[in-house]
Amino acid sequence: MELRTRALQVLLIADPQAKAQAARALHAQATATGPAGDAHALILDAGALLVPETEPPGRPERPRLVAALQVASRSPFTPEGRAALLHAIAHIEFNAINLALDAVWRFPGMPRAFYLDWLQVASEEALHFSLLDAHLRESLGRRYGDFDAHDGLWSMARRTAGDVLARMALVPRTLEARGLDATPPLQAKFAKAGDARAVEILGVILRDEVGHVRIGNHWYRHLCRERGLDPVALYPELVERFEAPKLRPPFNVEARSAAGFSPEEIAYLSS
Repeated sequence: MELRTRALQVLLIADPQAKAQAARALHAQATATGPAGDAHALILDAGALLVPETEPPGRPERPRLVAALQVASRSPFTPEGRAALLHAIAHIEFNAINLALDAVWRFPGMPRAFYLDWLQVASEEALHFSLLDAHLRESLGRRYGDFDAHDGLWSMARRTAGDVLARMALVPRTLEARGLDATPPLQAKFAKAGDARAVEILGVILRDEVGHVRIGNHWYRHLCRERGLDPVALYPELVERFEAPKLRPPFNVEARSAAGFSPEEIAYLSS
């Protein structure tokens, strides 16, 4: 089967656990090496224009999606608050599976490495979601879907659906990169609350997210070079055009540098 078609099929799966499992299996299949040493078992028709059977992404009936301001504040210092906060992080990771799969099927004509990169991201986001969902079940008796959530990440996917350059600039490099800043303070809160397993899971997420943002930076710059654009000068224009959130400090400069942000880009954010 064609790789991008399969990515779309996985994106349309509604059950979260089934989607996570299928995303990991798809990445493994796409990067498998056969007896002759030939990788990439799935055929890639990079120029195909695909049409989904239903509006993506596939979603479960729960969680109920509400406006961001309607989502209750969450503190890790009570069992209910800790469950709600872990659920919010799991929701981000579930959305991140969808975002990575969406990048694979939606944008034709990219190099094969682009699609393999985003399948890797989808697989790792699936692992993050599964770890968080298992921790919710085992330590707090809750599961994904038990709390309300908002749809902020996917709204940017809709806005950038027509331009892969804008998608690379404003999803991995902006929204997902915010996790690099937010994760260490969250780890400190969970540590204070005595949840060592949550701290451990967030450590896995932070490690992998550095790589995901680095992938976004790589393809953003690749596309800027192809189009003869200055990536630093273009970024604030894209933020304004697509109404991306304005990022506020503090920033995790070490993680952002490891993820490929230049000193000039970090200085821009800090200003």
